Amino acid sequence: MIQELYIIIISASFKSFAKLGQLETDGDDAQDHSDRGVREDCLVQEMAEDPQRNFRSHYYEKVGFRGVEEKKSLEILLKDDPLDVEKLCTFAQRYPLPSMYRVLVWKVLLGILPPHYESHSAVLTFRKEQYQDLLQALQVIRFVQDSTPQVWVHLRMYQLESGTLPRRPSQSLEPEDAVFIAIAEAMDEMVENDVDAYWLVKYFVNQFNSKYSDSLAHLPKSLEHYLNLEDSKLLTHLKTCLAMNKLPYDLWFMHCFAGCLPESSLQRVWDKIISGSCKILVFVAMEILLTFKVKLMAMNKAENIAQFLQNIPQENTDAIISKAIDLWHKYVGNPLHTV
Repeated sequence: MIQELYIIIISASFKSFAKLGQLETDGDDAQDHSDRGVREDCLVQEMAEDPQRNFRSHYYEKVGFRGVEEKKSLEILLKDDPLDVEKLCTFAQRYPLPSMYRVLVWKVLLGILPPHYESHSAVLTFRKEQYQDLLQALQVIRFVQDSTPQVWVHLRMYQLESGTLPRRPSQSLEPEDAVFIAIAEAMDEMVENDVDAYWLVKYFVNQFNSKYSDSLAHLPKSLEHYLNLEDSKLLTHLKTCLAMNKLPYDLWFMHCFAGCLPESSLQRVWDKIISGSCKILVFVAMEILLTFKVKLMAMNKAENIAQFLQNIPQENTDAIISKAIDLWHKYVGNPLHTV
């Protein structure tokens, strides 16, 4: 029965993807966009180089209106049709996305929605239909019930689509399933709509696995390298305690800090990952170490250090992320050219 359901779901997915592809092609043929970019072409350079604008932005932040001009700049980009994905990536790399536009921008950058606005309504309808087909299939084979937590429903949907659904619901989770659950729980907190939450977590996980899988193994070494530049004394202490090999790398890098940071902080980190760079994870980890240096220097056992870092205090995480992003820009330079 499961194999038959796979065939039904895959067939339905192919039909939906064919319709989505046709919508995008039709959008490309609908109009000539040859002169769409005069104001956008200068936007990033203007945001980076205009001293008066930088002064105003600094003033707005001081008086509690952080991101006023960034919001206006993003609104200019969002008026373009089709949307310029590269410019949206550049914006998201340089600035935090305003909450009211974050889901839309994430959908476009992840490929859930095409750049053409005229296709959005139809595409969203197809996404909802696919979601309902997956849910119904899982209900028929009794892998989900009304009482099943939403993140588990989304895991089973993901497994069904990817052909990894286990033979029994009670079968133990694979490590990659636990990662999916952690990210899905965080996404569920960020997004109110269950359909949106599923497609966002699915595409986020797929993008992360396909684009950054080769980079993940190098992130701990990158952390050690940059920490040595910022605070060699702290690095020496962690090495002396044999703690560097026991830091919560899975929580930080595989889970992308899901379960470690609260929603408001985590969104700003994921802005950077979705728009093109996983190296932000290194600098968030480093800033956590720097922020809690006094506590870490007072600990002499690797187990105690690891346990503390797995459950860091949540009071000042927004400040940690701001400092981490500053360090990221300082060392990486142009983040779009590196993962």
